[in-house]
Amino acid sequence: MKMNMEFERRLIIPKRIKEMYPLDSESVKIVEQRDEELKKIFRGEDDRLVLIIGPCSADNEDSVMDYITRLRGVQEKVKDKIFIVPRIYTNKPRTTGSGYKGMLHQPDPTQKSDMLKGIIAIRSLHIRAVRETGFSCADEMLYPENHRYLDDILAYAAVGARSVENQQHRLVSSGIDIPVGMKNPTSGDLNVMMNSIKAALKGHTFLYRGWEVHSKGNPYAHAILRGYVNKHGESRPNYHFEDLEQLVQLYAESGYPYPACIVDTNHANSNKQPYEQVRIAKEVMSCRNYDSQIKKLVKGFMIESYIEDGNQPVDGGCYGKSITDPCLGWDKTERLIFDLAEKI
Repeated sequence: MKMNMEFERRLIIPKRIKEMYPLDSESVKIVEQRDEELKKIFRGEDDRLVLIIGPCSADNEDSVMDYITRLRGVQEKVKDKIFIVPRIYTNKPRTTGSGYKGMLHQPDPTQKSDMLKGIIAIRSLHIRAVRETGFSCADEMLYPENHRYLDDILAYAAVGARSVENQQHRLVSSGIDIPVGMKNPTSGDLNVMMNSIKAALKGHTFLYRGWEVHSKGNPYAHAILRGYVNKHGESRPNYHFEDLEQLVQLYAESGYPYPACIVDTNHANSNKQPYEQVRIAKEVMSCRNYDSQIKKLVKGFMIESYIEDGNQPVDGGCYGKSITDPCLGWDKTERLIFDLAEKI
């Protein structure tokens, strides 16, 4: 055997995990209803703004549920104008491979990795969110083969900037029946992102979890603008009016069933300065209100937000404060949501 790996154990297949931790009938109805509402927004049949909002990474079940419960109260006040999809991001990509990799790897960030406990923890958290708050949520599809553990719960999936060129991510996205956002790569090349969307729109035959599968194509695959890094390693934004105009033109050059874009207000767009997210979201809203094509294209925002402002080390001990990228705190988040509702 020419592999430098230790095979520790065979993990439980998704079907078995779903049998062990099933969605109850009421939760199934909630997920189905929210799926259809979100698809209507992406089809242009509902003009509400989408907010995919929450912690950079879901690091603690209690604080994540606390945060999402707070979102529930805000959602009721803006439900006619804004459709909220909480972020429960349980997989954290690491550029250098070091650092906290998310709840899937470490249900307890202070303990060693345990993938079985992680699979159970992430499914349990997503189920709890639906049951207790009525929210089906978003997660990043960092590992395409793991999507099946959550595919009956999620409202939204995102493919990250470092994954968007990967063939398996594109093919699996083509077999998913919810909106999947494709981020522009860290280089900023929008053609890479558009090619990923085109691939996801089509049906394919490929190998998945040991099966030969046939996907039907996903008409809800769409763009996420998250900024980029130039050749000097400097963050550069791509949310300005001219950037949005360019994306309108890229969509117009070939046929897409539902042209759509989500603007990521953090990452390279904000140079990971979380408080800039407020200004960025308001600028994009001004662009939407000025240009009808941009308004039709930009369906909403992805915002990194938690209970406390900023971030901390894994052992920081501050409840509701990110242990990965810095986030916008709750007070600023609540104010931003109300401000966005007024601009619609």
